[in-house]
Amino acid sequence: MFTLDQLRCFTAVAEELHFGRAAEVLRMTQPPLSRQIQRLEEHVGVVLLERDNRRVALTEAGRAFLREARSILASAERAPETAREIAAGSSGVLRIGFTAASTYSVLGTLLTRIDEQLPGVQVELEELVTQNQRDGVISGTLDLGIARPPFDPAVFGVRRLFTEDLMLVVPTGHPLADAGEPPTAAQLGAQALILPDSGKAWYFYDLAVRVLPIDHARVVHTVSQIATIVTLVAARRGISFVPASARVLGIKGVTYIPLGPAAEGIVELDAIWNRASTNPALHRALSVIHAASEVL
Repeated sequence: MFTLDQLRCFTAVAEELHFGRAAEVLRMTQPPLSRQIQRLEEHVGVVLLERDNRRVALTEAGRAFLREARSILASAERAPETAREIAAGSSGVLRIGFTAASTYSVLGTLLTRIDEQLPGVQVELEELVTQNQRDGVISGTLDLGIARPPFDPAVFGVRRLFTEDLMLVVPTGHPLADAGEPPTAAQLGAQALILPDSGKAWYFYDLAVRVLPIDHARVVHTVSQIATIVTLVAARRGISFVPASARVLGIKGVTYIPLGPAAEGIVELDAIWNRASTNPALHRALSVIHAASEVL
């Protein structure tokens, strides 16, 4: 295999088209320079330079090889700095998983802060439910998750990013929209309900049944996405329960109603990571996340 020294010798001769001047540039004598070019051509298996006593010229193969040689030398020169940047966490890749509902609240702000403070870090995003994020963080296919609790603190580092209220969403003009106070159990029990799916959207389902008197005989639809729930409510298919941040969806034809003290601040969103991770970009990003979580 050829060496970087051989590439530097070839590049100097190719640019100067004169062995004597190339030797001066390289601060060496001509005989070892000539030997380096000969060895390079032997490794490559083609003539790269045509030379006689009067002239030196690149062959067609030599011109093509010069482009590649310059690229290799440039990469070799960048490699140490790139390694130092990655080791310092100012460069590299950060793979982030997120729940769909996190886009209504913290995701955009968090990504902006990472871009501003770690411009050399490439962020890769993947929308996943919480369980798949847990699996990805444990296996190493994800560096960071933005997901719903709970998490095992022995495995995961956890930082609370955001808390918000669980709210009732009803069609515009619905009698509950004008009540001026949280609905009673009797009022909720008389309504057709759209519930989060207990399997795919278990977090919101668990919150709803924990704080509200749910009559499952009144459930007309179960769906997994918050946006779908609000859209069905706007279509007057029933009423439902969503995080307060769902209001940013801007879906017309619905009204959001507070559910009272029991539903205040109960919707939680966490940043999670593997405590055993050695990705320097993650550890730099965590400092950004810790600062951001104080103002989100």
